[in-house]
Amino acid sequence: MRHKKTGRKFGRTTPHRKSMLRNMARSLLIHERIRTTEAKAKELRGVVEHLVTLARTDSVHARRLAYKVLENHQLVARLFNDIAPRFTNQPGGYTRVVKLGLPRAGDCAPMAIIELTQFAAAPATAPKTAAPAPSPADTPAPEAPAPETPTQPE
Repeated sequence: MRHKKTGRKFGRTTPHRKSMLRNMARSLLIHERIRTTEAKAKELRGVVEHLVTLARTDSVHARRLAYKVLENHQLVARLFNDIAPRFTNQPGGYTRVVKLGLPRAGDCAPMAIIELTQFAAAPATAPKTAAPAPSPADTPAPEAPAPETPTQPE
Protein backbone atom coordinates (compact mmCIF):
# COMPACT_ATOMS: atom_id res chain seq x y z
CA MET A 1 0.00 0.00 0.00
CA ARG A 2 1.12 3.51 -0.76
CA HIS A 3 -0.06 5.27 2.38
CA LYS A 4 1.63 8.60 3.20
CA LYS A 5 3.80 8.50 0.09
CA THR A 6 3.66 12.02 -1.27
CA GLY A 7 4.69 13.24 -4.70
CA ARG A 8 4.04 11.98 -8.19
CA LYS A 9 6.43 9.66 -9.99
CA PHE A 10 5.40 10.44 -13.60
CA GLY A 11 6.67 7.01 -14.68
CA ARG A 12 10.25 8.24 -14.53
CA THR A 13 13.33 7.35 -12.55
CA THR A 14 14.31 9.64 -9.67
CA PRO A 15 17.14 11.44 -11.52
CA HIS A 16 14.95 11.93 -14.60
CA ARG A 17 12.07 13.31 -12.50
CA LYS A 18 14.41 15.62 -10.58
CA SER A 19 15.95 16.89 -13.82
CA MET A 20 12.52 17.46 -15.38
CA LEU A 21 11.32 19.53 -12.41
CA ARG A 22 14.56 21.56 -12.40
CA ASN A 23 14.21 22.33 -16.10
CA MET A 24 10.58 23.30 -15.67
CA ALA A 25 11.48 25.53 -12.69
CA ARG A 26 14.12 27.25 -14.83
CA SER A 27 11.63 27.80 -17.64
CA LEU A 28 9.01 29.18 -15.26
CA LEU A 29 11.46 31.65 -13.73
CA ILE A 30 12.64 32.79 -17.16
CA HIS A 31 9.26 33.12 -18.87
CA GLU A 32 7.09 33.58 -15.74
CA ARG A 33 4.37 31.46 -17.37
CA ILE A 34 4.54 28.00 -18.95
CA ARG A 35 2.03 25.51 -20.34
CA THR A 36 2.26 21.90 -19.16
CA THR A 37 0.09 19.06 -17.87
CA GLU A 38 -1.96 19.57 -14.71
CA ALA A 39 -0.03 16.96 -12.73
CA LYS A 40 3.36 18.42 -13.66
CA ALA A 41 2.15 21.95 -12.89
CA LYS A 42 0.90 20.91 -9.45
CA GLU A 43 4.18 19.16 -8.68
CA LEU A 44 6.27 22.07 -10.00
CA ARG A 45 4.36 24.48 -7.76
CA GLY A 46 6.13 23.15 -4.65
CA VAL A 47 9.59 23.46 -6.19
CA VAL A 48 9.11 27.07 -7.31
CA GLU A 49 7.35 28.16 -4.11
CA HIS A 50 10.34 26.87 -2.14
CA LEU A 51 12.78 28.75 -4.40
CA VAL A 52 10.89 32.04 -4.01
CA THR A 53 10.72 31.54 -0.23
CA LEU A 54 14.49 31.02 -0.21
CA ALA A 55 15.00 34.13 -2.32
CA ARG A 56 13.05 36.33 0.09
CA THR A 57 15.96 35.92 2.54
CA ASP A 58 18.88 37.28 0.57
CA SER A 59 21.89 35.51 2.04
CA VAL A 60 24.84 33.60 0.65
CA HIS A 61 23.46 30.36 2.06
CA ALA A 62 20.06 30.91 0.42
CA ARG A 63 21.74 31.71 -2.90
CA ARG A 64 23.78 28.50 -2.72
CA LEU A 65 20.68 26.43 -1.98
CA ALA A 66 18.87 28.03 -4.93
CA TYR A 67 21.90 27.39 -7.13
CA LYS A 68 21.72 23.68 -6.23
CA VAL A 69 18.32 23.56 -7.94
CA LEU A 70 18.73 26.08 -10.76
CA GLU A 71 22.42 25.52 -11.61
CA ASN A 72 22.64 28.91 -13.35
CA HIS A 73 24.20 32.00 -11.79
CA GLN A 74 22.29 34.48 -13.95
CA LEU A 75 18.97 32.83 -13.09
CA VAL A 76 19.78 32.84 -9.37
CA ALA A 77 20.61 36.55 -9.62
CA ARG A 78 17.31 37.18 -11.44
CA LEU A 79 15.41 35.21 -8.81
CA PHE A 80 16.94 37.15 -5.92
CA ASN A 81 17.07 40.62 -7.53
CA ASP A 82 13.95 40.76 -9.73
CA ILE A 83 11.43 38.09 -8.76
CA ALA A 84 11.69 37.82 -4.96
CA PRO A 85 11.28 41.57 -4.24
CA ARG A 86 7.79 41.39 -5.77
CA PHE A 87 6.74 38.96 -3.05
CA THR A 88 8.21 40.66 0.04
CA ASN A 89 4.82 41.30 1.68
CA GLN A 90 3.20 38.06 0.52
CA PRO A 91 3.46 35.09 2.92
CA GLY A 92 2.95 32.42 0.24
CA GLY A 93 1.03 31.57 -2.90
CA TYR A 94 3.65 32.75 -5.35
CA THR A 95 2.37 30.59 -8.22
CA ARG A 96 -1.02 30.03 -9.81
CA VAL A 97 -2.18 26.93 -11.71
CA VAL A 98 -4.92 27.63 -14.26
CA LYS A 99 -6.54 24.60 -15.85
CA LEU A 100 -7.07 24.82 -19.60
CA GLY A 101 -10.31 23.70 -21.21
CA LEU A 102 -8.91 21.66 -24.07
CA PRO A 103 -6.77 18.57 -23.42
CA ARG A 104 -3.54 17.86 -25.29
CA ALA A 105 -4.21 16.67 -28.82
CA GLY A 106 -1.99 13.57 -28.85
CA ASP A 107 -2.93 11.77 -25.63
CA CYS A 108 -5.84 13.83 -24.26
CA ALA A 109 -3.83 14.78 -21.16
CA PRO A 110 -5.39 17.61 -19.10
CA MET A 111 -3.36 20.77 -19.63
CA ALA A 112 -2.71 23.75 -17.35
CA ILE A 113 -0.78 27.00 -17.24
CA ILE A 114 1.44 27.67 -14.24
CA GLU A 115 2.48 31.27 -13.69
CA LEU A 116 3.87 33.60 -11.07
CA THR A 117 1.12 35.59 -9.35
CA GLN A 118 3.04 38.89 -9.44
CA PHE A 119 4.26 39.93 -12.87
CA ALA A 120 7.02 42.41 -13.61
CA ALA A 121 5.86 46.01 -13.73
CA ALA A 122 4.98 47.09 -17.24
CA PRO A 123 6.99 50.02 -18.59
CA ALA A 124 5.27 53.34 -18.14
CA THR A 125 3.39 54.44 -21.24
CA ALA A 126 1.93 57.76 -22.29
CA PRO A 127 -1.59 58.42 -21.02
CA LYS A 128 -4.32 57.38 -23.43
CA THR A 129 -6.34 60.60 -22.88
CA ALA A 130 -4.19 62.64 -25.26
CA ALA A 131 -5.84 64.03 -28.40
CA PRO A 132 -5.64 61.66 -31.34
CA ALA A 133 -3.12 62.44 -34.00
CA PRO A 134 -4.61 63.86 -37.21
CA SER A 135 -4.93 61.39 -40.03
CA PRO A 136 -2.77 61.85 -43.13
CA ALA A 137 -5.87 62.72 -45.23
CA ASP A 138 -6.67 65.72 -42.98
CA THR A 139 -3.22 67.26 -43.08
CA PRO A 140 -2.29 69.34 -46.15
CA ALA A 141 0.61 68.08 -48.18
CA PRO A 142 3.75 70.16 -47.75
CA GLU A 143 4.56 72.25 -50.75
CA ALA A 144 7.78 71.41 -52.48
CA PRO A 145 10.29 74.26 -52.46
CA ALA A 146 10.96 75.84 -55.83
CA PRO A 147 14.19 74.66 -57.36
CA GLU A 148 16.84 77.24 -57.10
CA THR A 149 18.46 78.26 -60.31
CA PRO A 150 21.92 79.57 -59.93
CA THR A 151 22.20 83.10 -61.18
CA GLN A 152 25.54 83.88 -62.66
CA PRO A 153 26.54 87.39 -63.56
CA GLU A 154 27.27 87.90 -67.25
